[in-house]
Amino acid sequence: MIAYLSGKLVFKDPTYVIIDVGGIGYQVKISLQTYSKIKDEEQIRLLTFLHIKEDGHTLYGFKEESEKRLFLLLISINGVGPNTGLMILSSLSTEEIENAILSGDVGTIQAVKGIGTKTAQRIILELKDKVGKSGSSELSTPLGFLKTSNKIREEALQALVTLGFQKAVAEKNITQVLKKTSGEISLEDLIKASLKTP
Repeated sequence: MIAYLSGKLVFKDPTYVIIDVGGIGYQVKISLQTYSKIKDEEQIRLLTFLHIKEDGHTLYGFKEESEKRLFLLLISINGVGPNTGLMILSSLSTEEIENAILSGDVGTIQAVKGIGTKTAQRIILELKDKVGKSGSSELSTPLGFLKTSNKIREEALQALVTLGFQKAVAEKNITQVLKKTSGEISLEDLIKASLKTP
């Protein structure tokens, strides 16, 4: 998996960029959100997601972690592919999408080209808890800790899934450990404690 690309911005278009990394030009699809944040940078770093299909490999790029995280959540929904996910992120800001999901605003999501009522409802239903958790805790938790906490939580979840846990069980174990823990916890300690949780 290609986590990010860092290199010279050779070409910029509202839908894609070409980045020269060590003499190799990577074409990366982007949203309008990312396009507006790139401005006229010569050296660029984009977080990426590589989508592999039978007929090709496509790179999707994001300027910010929050946009990439939301993109990955969106494409986890049945009926929402990477191009549709990018269309949603181009039509609405990350905050607008999260607010629409949290408030159950089907109309806002349905207003995006190519999104029908059923898909909009599915997005809200399946992502309400995932977006809601990070949204509600942002109000009570200092941002610096929230970022580390969420990052550690995601890394621990990935590790547990890789170790063979079902995702739902892994999430439950991590949540139980974090509830018992006061203050910060290291990734290693979180994984170890989650492995011991019944």
